[in-house]
Amino acid sequence: MASCSSLFLFYLVFLNFLYLGCTETETGNETHYGTTGENHSVSLSFSLSSVPLSHNASSSQEALQSSSLVSLPKTRGHHRSRGAVPSSPSIHYKSSFKYSMALIVSLPLGTPPQPLSMVLDTGSQLSWIQCQRKSPRKPPTTSFDPSLSSSFSNLPCNSPLCMLQNPDFTLPTSCENKVCHYSYFYADGTLAEGNLVTDKFTLSPSKTTTPLVLGCTTNSSEAQGILGMNLGRLSFPSQTKISKFSYCVPLRQGTPRITPMGTFYLGKNPNSRTFKYVNLLSFPQIKSMPNFDPLAYTLPMTGIMIGGKKLNIPVSVFRPDAGGSGQTMIDSGTQYTFLVDEAYSKVREEVVRVAGRRLKQGYVHGGSMDMCFDGNPIEIERLIGDMVFQFENGVEILINKERVLDDVGGGIHCVGIGQSSMLGTFSNIFGNFHQQNLWVEFDLAGRKVGFGAADCTRSV
Repeated sequence: MASCSSLFLFYLVFLNFLYLGCTETETGNETHYGTTGENHSVSLSFSLSSVPLSHNASSSQEALQSSSLVSLPKTRGHHRSRGAVPSSPSIHYKSSFKYSMALIVSLPLGTPPQPLSMVLDTGSQLSWIQCQRKSPRKPPTTSFDPSLSSSFSNLPCNSPLCMLQNPDFTLPTSCENKVCHYSYFYADGTLAEGNLVTDKFTLSPSKTTTPLVLGCTTNSSEAQGILGMNLGRLSFPSQTKISKFSYCVPLRQGTPRITPMGTFYLGKNPNSRTFKYVNLLSFPQIKSMPNFDPLAYTLPMTGIMIGGKKLNIPVSVFRPDAGGSGQTMIDSGTQYTFLVDEAYSKVREEVVRVAGRRLKQGYVHGGSMDMCFDGNPIEIERLIGDMVFQFENGVEILINKERVLDDVGGGIHCVGIGQSSMLGTFSNIFGNFHQQNLWVEFDLAGRKVGFGAADCTRSV
């Protein structure tokens, strides 16, 4: 998922009490990474599953498709991660996934490991899981049973993370029953609350992480947890000291019977020689502004083309202003792409010019997408043509005309772009719908993002 539609979590954390890193155990020898000493590199391959987030998918599908699950922003006291430190040698873990709205990665947590389904979210910091005691009489669930893990521990109330008004959380943490309680709100109204805990992830038979801080919730409307992957110090990459991660979102198929495969790497990606990179933007002078998320991956977007025509959108529209509005971020946890008013109006103006007579008048999908049609999608896609998102360093992401529209049900097809302000946000968000058939690599040490065209149902 992501965080608030463009107003992401701003986090700060004091983790002096906690040793963070990866532990590799081989033939009884234990080596620690991520604090001092020699640098290493980690390459871990995981599989993703993209599925609806709600238990009741039929009733909430439209809202989830358009929402950005980015957590609500803070206005001060936020610090960027200084970049992760390379960790450990290459291992691979892979499984199949179905791409619909969110990317679901399966990771084993605890001792012995319990497999968990978590939304891979580059727009959030804190990872959290569904915690629930499992009954032998109930079928297996995606929840985690803390009583079955010998490495599980509640975070005590005297932990620095449990201080009052800690800016890592949307509501102040509190001490309940001698453990630290947190509450996390997302822009779409999702609530996750529970206890702060620590436990280990198992990345291979010979590799486990050191205990990581995460949320253990028993009160959430979502079926899966969150794997927080942004630049915050509580994020999964920061806690494990992983310097790179990447994923390949498969092309969504026209039938639910087809389950495409996607790949998620922690560490070096063997395909990276084909990637083109853009440097992440930093704006330290406005990091405390209300509409700016300093922990998001901010891209240097420069323009949009439709049908071979470059739209008349100033580059400044894709950059944050003095209040932080206009930031352009890439978010694996938001399905569609959202644009601020000035950019959205130019896109809509062009779509109306070439295909306006086919628009479904008065129809708005998900509260923010009004470029929708109920005619023949192939003909409408031909009228609109290819779409190109442009970035610095000559990097362009081509969206073929066959992927400009998305089937939202009921015979309606919409351009996969929404208007940020209609969601109450002020940022440009590059969502996973426009990341299909792309390698996307986040180089934390190099502070850059790489893109590479791929057949993500075949990429490994």
